[in-house]
Amino acid sequence: MSAVMQPVAAQAERIRVQGLVQGVGFRPTVWRLARREGLRGWVRNDGDGVDLHVQGDAAAIERFARALRDEMPALARIDRVIRRPAVPEDAGDFRIVDSEGGAARTGVVPDAATCTDCRAEIFDPFARRYRYPFTNCTHCGPRLSIVEAIPYDRAHTTMRGFALCDDCRDEYTSPQDRRFHAQPVACHACGPRARLLRTDGAAMAADMLTMLDDVDAACTLLQRGEIVAIKGLGGYQFACDATRADAVARLRDRKRRPRKPFALMARDLDVIRRHCAVSDDEAALLASPAAPVVLLVADGARRVDDGVAPGLRTLGFMLPNTPLHHLMLRRMDRPIVLTSGNLADEPQCIDDAEVGARLGRIADYVLTHDRPIARRVDDSVARIVDGVPRLLRRARGYAPAPLRLPAGFERAPAVLAYGGELKNTFCLLRAGEAIVSHHVGDLDNPRTQEDYRRALADYEQLFEHRAEWLAVDLHPDYRSSRLGREQAAARGLPLATVQHHHAHVAACLADNEVALAAPPVLGIALDGLGYGDDDALWGGEFLLADYRAARRLGTFKPVALIGGDRAMREPWRNTYAHLMAEMGWARFANDYAELELHRFLAAQSRALIDGMLASGTQAPPASSCGRLFDAVAGAAGICRERTQYEGQAAIEFEALADAGTLADADDTLAYPFAVPRLKSGLPYIEPLAMWQALLGDLILGTPVPVISARFHKGLAKVIVAMVRQLCADGAPAGGVRRVALSGGVFQNRVLHEQVAARLRAAGFDVLAHRQVPANDGGLSLGQAVIAAARALSAAERRGE
Repeated sequence: MSAVMQPVAAQAERIRVQGLVQGVGFRPTVWRLARREGLRGWVRNDGDGVDLHVQGDAAAIERFARALRDEMPALARIDRVIRRPAVPEDAGDFRIVDSEGGAARTGVVPDAATCTDCRAEIFDPFARRYRYPFTNCTHCGPRLSIVEAIPYDRAHTTMRGFALCDDCRDEYTSPQDRRFHAQPVACHACGPRARLLRTDGAAMAADMLTMLDDVDAACTLLQRGEIVAIKGLGGYQFACDATRADAVARLRDRKRRPRKPFALMARDLDVIRRHCAVSDDEAALLASPAAPVVLLVADGARRVDDGVAPGLRTLGFMLPNTPLHHLMLRRMDRPIVLTSGNLADEPQCIDDAEVGARLGRIADYVLTHDRPIARRVDDSVARIVDGVPRLLRRARGYAPAPLRLPAGFERAPAVLAYGGELKNTFCLLRAGEAIVSHHVGDLDNPRTQEDYRRALADYEQLFEHRAEWLAVDLHPDYRSSRLGREQAAARGLPLATVQHHHAHVAACLADNEVALAAPPVLGIALDGLGYGDDDALWGGEFLLADYRAARRLGTFKPVALIGGDRAMREPWRNTYAHLMAEMGWARFANDYAELELHRFLAAQSRALIDGMLASGTQAPPASSCGRLFDAVAGAAGICRERTQYEGQAAIEFEALADAGTLADADDTLAYPFAVPRLKSGLPYIEPLAMWQALLGDLILGTPVPVISARFHKGLAKVIVAMVRQLCADGAPAGGVRRVALSGGVFQNRVLHEQVAARLRAAGFDVLAHRQVPANDGGLSLGQAVIAAARALSAAERRGE
């Protein structure tokens, strides 16, 4: 809830507005509203937001204060309004005055997709910015990708090298104009310019490809089947015609990305609807100012090449988010692949000097421009799950908008949380809000590690954040954790080590604005792996948790990871480990020798593997739900031998799930699980009966889509059964009626919706992620709020 002081009847007031109120046209809105009410005074930006002085009739001031919220610009977000009486000044007409510096406590607005007005201008032959690929105003355009310091003024952006022409300066200085103090404002005469070049440096004549300009010439190259590197908002991208198998295959080969799905961009919704079913909610998400990649169900008659998203029934589409993309696709009536400009697993290229060396091996042409990129910002990815838009990757369009923290965190100290190893983000927490960084990526890549360190320093400088606590994952070998421990020692700061799955659940609580003082919830954290409190590997956990503490109440059956990390890349290892844990080789061979699965497993180096299982060497047990998915997918023949990207087996197995079986089949046909107890007394999900039913279906030749649906339904049923058991009267979580779903497995739409619906039917309140990903991209937020809660508890014990 916003903290708003009671209005006062005064002839003059000083008003402070905090939130996302810079770079969005907020001051011109204040100017317009003040003049409408006949008020005098001034408004300015500073490091804390927007500061203004108004004087005049008391009733007019009240109307003005209400209108600040009711008529604020589309990209603005008001978190707090503070009003206090002021001494009347000798003021003339209301005016906008120069910004003040000071500590940066205001938010940076994310990059925003081209607005309707600017889009109309670039296609209007009579407009001054006809076909200008860097058109923007206060309602759209680059922010995070160009800002270098706060307050957000032109001198603090990468646009400072472009001097405004007279026409642009008139717009920039006129409060009535929608470009008033739009920091990237420019035009053909004074702004950045696009150029089409060959990546090998050879000369070319773009006018041989078009009658218009270099941007349109790039469209011709795409139509001819070429791969073009494009300098986008937050980095370079690779583009090709998504309907041409030869172009898609060539891009996959050169980029070294054999199976992972590509993102797509289309000129408009009509083009997308030729290839996918698009609901009203999905259309609104696609057309929002954030313009994320949205996962959509593909039409069976799609004309997009199968190589775009092998093995999947979904396609990730986005609409153009800059004028350059709009102009380039004007004549393109089919989708293009638009993926990050890098080799597989490397960070996206943003440096013009690296284009030839890093991108020239993949693209033959590059559409570039001379506006520098301040920092790399990837595309965000979202999906409608259980009727709600949920972020799978939080980057362009969303980061770094601060997240308002729930009640109780107002006095929390400043925390820097370092995030996880995969899908890394980090988080800056202070003054009741959390700034979660843009998606950084997987830290097992050296280039990404360098980018991560730069981004950490960049955010601390940009937001003038002075951490009082640091927070890291409990895993001792995460690169992020090692860096956090090093910096804690170097800075002399207290360090909070946070259990992985507790962080997942806490992030879900913060995402849903659950108050610090709220009673514990039952958190279900399902993922691949995380380091447990007992030094074991966890991944399927039921936790009684709040922000301060978590207690493990239930788990999945611990099963060996044969070969350690190799088990994450080779699903058959998990299949073998599960079968050996459930029935052993003799029984499996006796009962299921006719299966092709038996023949495959028999051909492996069983003597060596069995020795590893017996000794535990390179075969640590893990209670991983993610590895259970791999094991079942491998048994069904999905990605059995090797995956090409994280989660591939589970993703393709989910994609196969038969909709009719999910919706209509009797629940008794769902695969059964049991909930016995480990020797320690901890209840766990036992999959023996599931394996017997699944192997029986394989013998019967049951279609894999039906097998997938039966597995998903059965797993959802046993998860709910575990919740009911743990929350029954007299049980460890007796009386708890609120359940939080977190971890990357819950990005599986089928499982998420099955579990959520069954929990609600059983009378539980279900919390799930929306603003931050359920996967490891949300870990840093969870680490930050847990560290803050611990610090506040310590302060309370000291009587502070």
